[in-house]
Amino acid sequence: MLTLLNLLSAVTLLIWGTHIVRTGILRVYGSNLRQVIGQNMARRWLAFIAGILVTAMVQSSNATAMLVTSFVGQGLMGLTPALATMLGADVGTALMARVLTLDLSWLSPLLIFLGVIFFLSRKQTRAGQMGRVGIGLGLIILALQLIVEAAGPITHAQGVKVLFASLTGDILLDALVGALFAMISYSSLAAVLLTATLAGAGVIGLHVAIGLVIGANIGSGVLAFLSTSMQNAAGRQVALGSLLYKLIGLLLIIPVLDPLVLWMDTLDYSAQGMVITFHLLYNVTRCLILLPTIGPMARLCAWLLPERPEANGLAKPRHLDPTALTTPSLALANAARETLRLGDLIDNMLTAMLEVLRGKQTAINQEMRSLSDDVEALYSAIKLYLAQMPREDLSEHDSRRWAEIIELSINLKLAGDLIERMLRKVQQQKTSQRRSFSEVGLEELAGLHSQLIANLRLGLSVFLSADPESARQLLREKRRFRAQERRLAHAHVSRLQRKIVQSIETSSLHLELIADMKRLNSLFCSSAYVVLETSETGALAVDNIADITHSP
Repeated sequence: MLTLLNLLSAVTLLIWGTHIVRTGILRVYGSNLRQVIGQNMARRWLAFIAGILVTAMVQSSNATAMLVTSFVGQGLMGLTPALATMLGADVGTALMARVLTLDLSWLSPLLIFLGVIFFLSRKQTRAGQMGRVGIGLGLIILALQLIVEAAGPITHAQGVKVLFASLTGDILLDALVGALFAMISYSSLAAVLLTATLAGAGVIGLHVAIGLVIGANIGSGVLAFLSTSMQNAAGRQVALGSLLYKLIGLLLIIPVLDPLVLWMDTLDYSAQGMVITFHLLYNVTRCLILLPTIGPMARLCAWLLPERPEANGLAKPRHLDPTALTTPSLALANAARETLRLGDLIDNMLTAMLEVLRGKQTAINQEMRSLSDDVEALYSAIKLYLAQMPREDLSEHDSRRWAEIIELSINLKLAGDLIERMLRKVQQQKTSQRRSFSEVGLEELAGLHSQLIANLRLGLSVFLSADPESARQLLREKRRFRAQERRLAHAHVSRLQRKIVQSIETSSLHLELIADMKRLNSLFCSSAYVVLETSETGALAVDNIADITHSP
């Protein structure tokens, strides 16, 4: 009983070490890995190599699957290159399994020792997160040693020999057992390693071991597919294609399995080494053979899992992938992308407002109501998504970015409410009181409106790029807008003195709209202050600009 418990704890330690490495790498290089995948999606070979590299870094094909399915689900990557990346991920996993089964016992204590020092001393920095990765790698190597040691006594137990004696070489039964073990242990690496240990101890034959290894691959594919159950159809199509490729690999190996085992028995290598080597060569060969078929496979997956039409007309978040919440850099990138989409909705509302001002629309139509509802829906989704992030694990940079995103989303939501109130004011003026603006007054409002849209777009650009020079430009535009607003207010009063009838009738509304546009402009320009506060001379720059903008 104690021996079995030691084996289970060693497998658990392996899973935990893999999790630590994955989260550490994604927290430090998550955005860079997304860029590696995103930039190499034009050609299948580049996408294939990108999948190998990313999986080798994060020690998990499931982590690569999370990145790829997130890309596809957000419409940033096509299904065809995504399938090529997933084939590369399978090769990357097999390569790391080969590397980690080398004799690295001397490396484990060194990695854990240095990792703990860096992690505890610089926890919220990049060096601290790399220390976390070192701890994870050390635990993986240690866990592999413990698995081998714990499996030794088990292989000599009579009950275990009887249990595995039931596996007589039926490839389908063996693959099913291997898949179940990979799913239970949540690691195909653990399944492959234990299979190699059992083969080396003579408990199972090479024929059975190969079936278990192939099944472990299929089990990892099932896990990846189940993990995408909460995603949209596009994201699930990637995981389905990867699973189908693993099943096809099983069908391809069946005709050549017997002659392959006979040939491997003639080689002068240990059974344990041959199992690990087979795992690598099988994945490399399978993926290279199937790589040219990613186009037809993409069409098949799209047919098997078609996109479902939305039940209601409310906008649905496209980028808020719940599986990325454990990786702050990825989750923040998703939230920022969704916030930019929220900004696009505000842009559309402003464009529609000009149509109302010019009299081309006499009331708030269904389109405007839909835009307002969409703004509310996206804002709520972004807010709830950010609330689910574990803020105590955020670095200083990520924590600041979290605050920037929530502040901008709040400002955009307030802007949407303000635009809707402005439209109701105009509607009431034109429908109930039958009054319209003078031509000069209308052109003044249109000019101010044009500046407002330009500042909104520049503000979104500053939020995305965090460029200090663009932030300074935005604040210069804010000052210019305020000067223009004062000039137009004075010009309106001058028209009142000249007793222009239309100006007198719409005076209150005209001045209220100018004041509302001023508030909107302040909301749109707020991102500039955040960027300048984080730059080297930001505090001084903000103070100087604040003095200028608030001077009488």
